[in-house]
Parts: sequence; structure tokens; C-alpha cells
Amino acid sequence: MPQGMQFSEVLEAADHLSPDEQEELIGILHRRLAETARQRLVSDVQAARQEFAEGRCVPTTPGDLMREIMK
Repeated sequence: MPQGMQFSEVLEAADHLSPDEQEELIGILHRRLAETARQRLVSDVQAARQEFAEGRCVPTTPGDLMREIMK
């Protein structure tokens, strides 16, 4: 995709695809979004494990956590 392509240009280009191609494009975008979400989750878990390994996590009860959230 060209650098700086506008969203409206992408939509216009998609209009030139056949219905089957549009459905395939939707599937590809959906899978890419899911993969991005998975990668973000992996990154968050790795960061949390690192914080735990470094002792930067403090065990807490659900009640303590809720009190902290409600402040």
C-alpha cells in the first residue's frame, strides 16, 4: 500500500474489487487484527512476568483491589 494512502482512497479501491475479493479482503483484515491483538496480549503477559520476576508486584486480595479501583 502506498505511503500516506487516505482511508477514503482505500475504500474507493475496495469498491473496485469483486464481491468475492471484498469478502476475502475482510477476512484478511479480520485475521490481521486478531493477530495484532494476540501479539499485544503476548507483550503484556511478558511485561507482567518480568515485573513479577523483578519483585515489582505485590500480592493483593480482590477486596483490596476493588478498594483501590474505587478510590
